[in-house]
Amino acid sequence: MRNNRAMTDSRHRIAVLALDHVVGLDLGTPAQVFGTARDADRRRAYSVEVCTPGRRPVRATPGFQVLPEHGLELLETADTVIVPGVHAGSAMTDGTIEPEVSAALRAAYERGARIMSICTGAFVLAAAGLLDGRRATTHWAHAEEFHRLHPHVDLDPDVLFVDDDRVLTSAGVAAGIDLCLHVIRTDHGSEVANRAARSCVVPPWREGGQAQYIEHPVPRMAESSTAPAREWARQRLHEPVSLRDLAERSRMSVRTFTRRFRAETGLSPAQWLLQQRTDHARLLLETTDLSIDQVARRAGFGTAAALRQQLHQRLGVPPSTYRRTFRQPTPTEPTPA
Repeated sequence: MRNNRAMTDSRHRIAVLALDHVVGLDLGTPAQVFGTARDADRRRAYSVEVCTPGRRPVRATPGFQVLPEHGLELLETADTVIVPGVHAGSAMTDGTIEPEVSAALRAAYERGARIMSICTGAFVLAAAGLLDGRRATTHWAHAEEFHRLHPHVDLDPDVLFVDDDRVLTSAGVAAGIDLCLHVIRTDHGSEVANRAARSCVVPPWREGGQAQYIEHPVPRMAESSTAPAREWARQRLHEPVSLRDLAERSRMSVRTFTRRFRAETGLSPAQWLLQQRTDHARLLLETTDLSIDQVARRAGFGTAAALRQQLHQRLGVPPSTYRRTFRQPTPTEPTPA
């Protein structure tokens, strides 16, 4: 049974499962990011608590100990379970975890909880069998070892996070912030997620994937960056923007610009522009009363048909369904039953 606090608390309950050698930043990320999320009435949208197996203290990588208030029983009533990264232990060396931890994670998933990992926490989810046959990610530096231990997982080391139904994984360290903001956006819409991002002083979303941090460093000279051209394009999403336009803004050849652009963002200019327009359309659908045709024009898609095609391709829903799902009712609008 839930305790009295759980019975009276309507907030979404998040359990952070800390294992020995937990990564300190990963451990603190959920409480920090979800703790800043507020609903339309400025009430906290989530409660975040930490647990360990047997309520035992565990070591964190910065050199401190975690003294939890809960054991694995916290997973029995949590709406979301998050496993932060670990830097040592059997999950990293031979792909195994304690049977009680594996059983608790699987039981949480089977009763309908959302399961998430940050960084190398994906090794723990894979050891519990929750990633078999799924697309997932982890820190790019551990991708080869992950492949060796868990060949049945469809690992994508180039992305910041993967949302595969109720199992979500993120890349290294700060990508956990991206994943938490994605979850807030999914649960409550872009406006709530954007406020949480501003409170944490981080961007609401980052462009590209972690591939940009592996082999392609950002050019050292500020004048060689494509950032000014990207900002120029963001202000003109409703207008036609060509690759040549962007290259000329950066005073580069098209070939050089394309190479630099991919190095900085992990995307081609066309992919990036399509992502920006899609994200802008989503924001307009959530926060304005503009018609679908107007949203399509302002986001640069031109026609409602083009916008519908893109949302279907990326999100699996048409614009009208997306708006009904994520639009936060205004005080004069009735709240659907």
